[in-house]
Amino acid sequence: MSMPVSQSPIEQYLQHLHDKFARLEDGQVATYIPELGRARPGWFGIAVATVDGQVYEVGDSRQEFTIQSISKPLVYGLALEAVGLKHVLTKVGVEPSGEAFNSISLDPKTGRPLNPMINAGAIATAGLVPGATPVERQAKLLGLFSEFAGRDLAIDDAVYRSERDTGHRNRAIAHLLRNFDILTGEPEEPLDLYFRQCSISVTCRDLAVMAATLASGGVNPVTQRRVLQPQNTGRLLSIMSSCGMYDYAGEWIYNVGMPAKSGVAGGILAVLPGQLGIGVFSPPLDAKGNSVRGIRVCNDLSQDFGLHLFNTPRVVTPALRQVQTAAEVRSKRLRVKSELAVLRAHGQAVRIYQLRGRLIFASLEPVMRTILREASACTHLILDLALVADLDRASCRLLLDLREQLTKAGVRIYITGAHDKTTLRNFVISRFAEGGWEQICRYATRDEALEVCENELLRRHGGTEAEGVTVPLGRQELCRGFSAGELQDLSERLTTLDLAAGAEIIAAGSMADAMFFLTRGEVGIFLKPSAGEEQLISRLGPGMSFGEVALVDREPRSATVRALGPIQVLRLGFEAFDRLGDEGLGHLQSKLISNLASVLAARLRSANAEIRSLK
Repeated sequence: MSMPVSQSPIEQYLQHLHDKFARLEDGQVATYIPELGRARPGWFGIAVATVDGQVYEVGDSRQEFTIQSISKPLVYGLALEAVGLKHVLTKVGVEPSGEAFNSISLDPKTGRPLNPMINAGAIATAGLVPGATPVERQAKLLGLFSEFAGRDLAIDDAVYRSERDTGHRNRAIAHLLRNFDILTGEPEEPLDLYFRQCSISVTCRDLAVMAATLASGGVNPVTQRRVLQPQNTGRLLSIMSSCGMYDYAGEWIYNVGMPAKSGVAGGILAVLPGQLGIGVFSPPLDAKGNSVRGIRVCNDLSQDFGLHLFNTPRVVTPALRQVQTAAEVRSKRLRVKSELAVLRAHGQAVRIYQLRGRLIFASLEPVMRTILREASACTHLILDLALVADLDRASCRLLLDLREQLTKAGVRIYITGAHDKTTLRNFVISRFAEGGWEQICRYATRDEALEVCENELLRRHGGTEAEGVTVPLGRQELCRGFSAGELQDLSERLTTLDLAAGAEIIAAGSMADAMFFLTRGEVGIFLKPSAGEEQLISRLGPGMSFGEVALVDREPRSATVRALGPIQVLRLGFEAFDRLGDEGLGHLQSKLISNLASVLAARLRSANAEIRSLK
């Protein structure tokens, strides 16, 4: 069997991004909150979480840091759940400010902050957190954040004290809000809660799970617990799209195309609704207060995997239609009984994955996860794209990376049904030149690849003849159990025919007058529907017979049999077969009919097993 695959192509890609941007030295660690200045500039983590709970992470993804402004949309969601949209809109608006995170952007008439993503709006939102006492409100806040992360979170007390002791501008904002009655009562209490919410410790992985919770409509994909109602989740994502990146928001949504929120500790949370969440952590910030490495990572992820919200379908059809093995299904090559026994015993080592629909990151990622999980149990793998309507460049990249990983692990992988996939062809040629396409997608159909896999299994387990050999009469499947004398009697009634490729041995509709033992080469059995082109339905190799069913019913031929290459056959005319009884050789007739029944029963069992495997 193959070796286990050590790393998925997605983790491999994330590691590539980490290596690519770890060398960036642009930006500065935030120091206006003194405790944040202790962060190491080299800390760098990336995490991606899918809506079904799979998390990929590289680098310093478990390094703790404070959530800072990434808390703002989550607390806004808590306020919507607690007091309702109508009341929230009386306290804070939804319009982009186009200004920095700490700007004092208030409506000149009402004093209402323009949106909840700037500090003024976030402080106003903190004033809406429910609870009878400050302790209850803090517990409510921590509970929400812990539900988002799927684990218990805590406040970093050192950062909290640092924010509280140096937050003079925020204190001024709070008092302005109190002046306009946006905050009621003592303004220091909601301000203190705001300092605490910004000081909650998280990891890069936590951010990815939080983002995936928003991507899945408010249900944490790891714990399966609902955190927010769907309508409020949608409102959060709308605000993040227009205001989450402050005065960089317009350029961000244009280039990256995902609702996102950044924090001055170096975190970025990004959401692709219905598909995945991204968390990136790197403390050095640009002039707008966003993580330098985080911006670059998200931009590359969006471009390379086609994650832009407005270029991605919201409804993702499951890409995996069915999984089968060579123990369940067969190629069109009919096999002798001994070969069928080998394929039943060892066919689990050949797995066939049939994909469908449009392949994008979100639909292909779970398929890759399934394949990698099962790869150690197989030696051959067929990835059939015949039912795939379309795939983007991100899927092409993932397919080729998957092929590379499996090949390194000792699995032979065949990509079939790709002859009409222009995007994949162009991508393969751009990476490997013209010869790459013939190497990677050389088999047009899964049947062709399956026959190759079967042949390799049979050679490995001693169940097939060497290619090009002649199978004499004594080793024909219809002659099992024949004595030397019986073989001699039968051979005297046979005619040897050597035929060229393309020769027609049997024509559909013709009268049945003979059966044939194939001793060398290969023949194809063809049917022509009432409307349409002639189709190859099966292939036969040395040691097999054809035309023999008519021994029983003598009906006109139902199919055409044609040589697929140079062949040699032994012809037994039905007149000669019928005379065997008159010549005292009726036992030959009985043995041939008995072996025929056994062969047809084996083929029927194989066909039934294949039908049962269909979904």
